Amino acid sequence: MNLLVKWNKTHRLVGSADPEWIIERLLLDSLLFLRILPAGVRWVLDFGTGAGVPGIPIKIVWPEIDMALLESKRRRVSFLLTTVRELGLTRTRVLGVRAEDLVAQSGGTFDAVVMRCAGNPDRVLPLAAGFVREGGIVVAAGPPKPVALTLGRWVQVPGVREKTTRRFAVLVKAGE
Repeated sequence: MNLLVKWNKTHRLVGSADPEWIIERLLLDSLLFLRILPAGVRWVLDFGTGAGVPGIPIKIVWPEIDMALLESKRRRVSFLLTTVRELGLTRTRVLGVRAEDLVAQSGGTFDAVVMRCAGNPDRVLPLAAGFVREGGIVVAAGPPKPVALTLGRWVQVPGVREKTTRRFAVLVKAGE
């Protein structure tokens, strides 16, 4: 959190520098993905990770997984490289490329893809699904109100605050 607050002053990585906001809306919210990810997941891609969420919080509490953080913007990549180094996150790679360029090389290798969905899930879920192996899972944090999905389904879990919920678009990749 301290690294994020420091870098956010000059690089505007997230929407607020308020530590309470960062803890609740980014760090704790990232851990809600763990309620969806199945046991046995070992190789995870954080698709469009931005400031490292949800990937870095997941990696911190689930250190035995291998994590790849995919981000194309150079200043964010610099932040991610610094954070991974300073936190000593082993088995964590920062991939500073566009998803479209990487999917041809790394497609079908990950057990799971996680992402905070900033756009239409129907546009990003198919691209993200290209990264997971058969039977792999894509979990995308969704908007407060669900939109119709052509792929996958909405799953709702208890939220960070009492009596709240969080919605995720979940797609399991079927055999081809």
